[in-house]
Amino acid sequence: MKKKTLYDAIIVGTGPGGATVARELARQNRNVLILEWGNRTPINGTMQQALQNTGIPFKNVLFTYNMLSMVRSTTTGGSSVYYYATAFDPPLDMLQSYGIDISQETEEARQELPIAPLRDDLIGPMAKRIMNSAQDLGLGWKKLNKFVYQERCRANCDLCNLGCPHDAKWTARNFIDDAEKHTASVITNARVKKVLFDGRTAIGVEYTKNMMPSKAYAKKIIIAAGGIGTPVILANSGFQTVGKEFFFDPLIVALGEVNDISGGREFPMATGFHFENDGYMMTDMTVPLPIYLGFAAEVFRWDRLTAHPRTLTIMIKEKDHLGGRLTSRGGVRKKLDPIDKKSLLHGYERAKIILKNAGARHIFKSWYTAAHPGGTAKINDVVDTDLKTEYDGLYVCDCSVIPESFGLPPTLTLIGLGKRLSKHLTSKI
Repeated sequence: MKKKTLYDAIIVGTGPGGATVARELARQNRNVLILEWGNRTPINGTMQQALQNTGIPFKNVLFTYNMLSMVRSTTTGGSSVYYYATAFDPPLDMLQSYGIDISQETEEARQELPIAPLRDDLIGPMAKRIMNSAQDLGLGWKKLNKFVYQERCRANCDLCNLGCPHDAKWTARNFIDDAEKHTASVITNARVKKVLFDGRTAIGVEYTKNMMPSKAYAKKIIIAAGGIGTPVILANSGFQTVGKEFFFDPLIVALGEVNDISGGREFPMATGFHFENDGYMMTDMTVPLPIYLGFAAEVFRWDRLTAHPRTLTIMIKEKDHLGGRLTSRGGVRKKLDPIDKKSLLHGYERAKIILKNAGARHIFKSWYTAAHPGGTAKINDVVDTDLKTEYDGLYVCDCSVIPESFGLPPTLTLIGLGKRLSKHLTSKI
């Protein structure tokens, strides 16, 4: 039975992929409905709000084997609200090997977005000490590109960790706001359960808001609920192969105390280097006191709890192998591959050398965490090179489509994929 179409497109999720598609379609005067599971409360940079959006166990904090935790954000803008705004280049060669070329779209994004390394006055003393030490050791450590409106950014500020209240950090909320200024409508606190079909054609979605079920209909449906959320929706809609053999970018941090710095409040991931041949990246990562206390407490380093203002921190994030599965409710079931653990520990040994050269002592490492889950609805498996599923009118655009890990923050990649998909959809609706 045919249903009346109310929208040209429904987009589920407001992370970088979904927000980009929404913005591009709305700018082309397409009638767009955006559904977001989380809230749209203005970001105030408080720990309380950050915990509400990122700290709820089994919703935001997911645990896998060996108590490895993975954190995601459920709010408008997704995890980009709490990311460190680092603009790494997309894995163009890898994507092209799967039939995807986003080089043009990536260049378009570079022209539109505030992508550049931070000014020297916005890079804190801890990041500078780490960079100078690494360069002194002959490593290619350098300032990293950031998604930052630097005229709004403030030195001696660590609120980007908690959602920037100064609007200095670009997030996917910027694209959602832009889409709404054109032809898009946004419904928050709307949790999509499944896709609705008429035969082999997607015609709408079923969702709940305030515990009340509802349905919405459109010509095209784009699922962009993230590497965990998207496969759950697709599985509820009848897909059998989603949520298997995925990546989740495991990481650890190395920490060491110095005597001549009293700081602890600065923009993290301002500098770093991608050790591509070793399969990991390393950056500075100064974090607010509560997060630092978590790093120390989880490995029982009670002697380090008061050392936060004097502690240099280096993150090591690894390009992990595919493996594991998701449960029907989005639970993460994946072990850290021994090869991946070995790679992280190799990075830790290198980080210790950098920290010691910087004058640090009492060096220790955190427990294992994961970020950027993806590969749960892969290109050439669940979607084709147009990001279309086997059903007409149903597409996916988020980290779940990326077929293999590349071990770097994916934001610019997802924006490129979103721009590419929107061009395809514009010709169809």
